Amino acid sequence: MLDTELAEELLQLEEADAWFEYLESTRGQTEKRYGEVEPWAWARLSQRLRAVRARRSRLRPAAA
Repeated sequence: MLDTELAEELLQLEEADAWFEYLESTRGQTEKRYGEVEPWAWARLSQRLRAVRARRSRLRPAAA
């Protein structure tokens, strides 16, 4: 059970890190630069969140 809790906490940290990466990439950009960077940042965020969800789904059956 303790391993599952640790794994869940690590996944939460990974999810938060993904959001912070997105914010760092897009914050403070000029309008033109934001238009160039945002689609990449959103795709990267989506990819990382998808990976976290996949790992979390594999974790849940082990906990049951």
